[in-house]
Amino acid sequence: MANPGWGLCTYRGADGADALGALRHADGVVVAVPGPRYGGLIAAVAEWDALEQRLAGWEPADLPAVPDAVLLAPLRYPRKLICAGVNYGSHMAEMGAGAPDPDWAAWFFLKPPTTTVIGPDAAIEIDPDPDEQVDWEGELGIVIGRGGRGITAEDAAGHVAGFTVVNDISARGPHRREGAPHDAFRYDWLASKAQDTFCPMGPAVTPRWLLPDLDDQRLRLWVNDELKQDERAGDMLVGWRELVAAASARVTLEPGDVIAAGTPAGVGMPRAQFLRPGDVVRVAIEGIGTLRNPVVTRTRAATGARLAAPRGG
Repeated sequence: MANPGWGLCTYRGADGADALGALRHADGVVVAVPGPRYGGLIAAVAEWDALEQRLAGWEPADLPAVPDAVLLAPLRYPRKLICAGVNYGSHMAEMGAGAPDPDWAAWFFLKPPTTTVIGPDAAIEIDPDPDEQVDWEGELGIVIGRGGRGITAEDAAGHVAGFTVVNDISARGPHRREGAPHDAFRYDWLASKAQDTFCPMGPAVTPRWLLPDLDDQRLRLWVNDELKQDERAGDMLVGWRELVAAASARVTLEPGDVIAAGTPAGVGMPRAQFLRPGDVVRVAIEGIGTLRNPVVTRTRAATGARLAAPRGG
């Protein structure tokens, strides 16, 4: 399909306030969205029914750019950031797990949104200790527009506002705890998945109605311009509609929640290749956009300053 041309974004204007905008994919220009001024997409998606009606058929191609707009994470911040584990057969195979069961069911873990989510060009902060084994995982992000519990796969599309790009950064080293008293306590998901800056997201959210053939779009990830991941978004073991249904069977989904749909083959762990300060990671999904983030060394002072500052991308 042709690139749909734009996605909804959150930007910081020259006045220092956050606002809802539209990002044109072709030239990277941010333009204003018609209607009420919202303090970013997270506020606008709470009124998704009205926003969807207003933007249906809207085209921002010829609108003037917002001067001095700075892109932030599109959703600041989801109430819930729900991540699907092991959802591509290719990734399962590269991790040595063999072929998936024909009845494979979705399972999930959580990341804390306000401290893990960062936006385009914001830095992924990592511990300089190489034993942390910090890895990349390019993923499709499913953004909820209408909440609910017990949503069926057939009804899931009506609950989805759109799609974004997510990078599920993972520290492989501390994930498996040594000396755990029982297998049930072996895995440290907090240390592995929930560290500050470990969920780059963006640059925008492409509305669902602009991506009727999402499954055919390719997901790609590069580290320092070296292609690492490349697979159809639709090659998931559990499709995006079924993921919405599975998540909503466990928790009530709310507008602005994000479900990260899992990663395909090409992560660093099977190849003993991990992120280092100075690296640059890019994740692109056709029709949705490209998310770029540099990697820097985390220091106690830098982390404290980041968390004390006004929340940005």
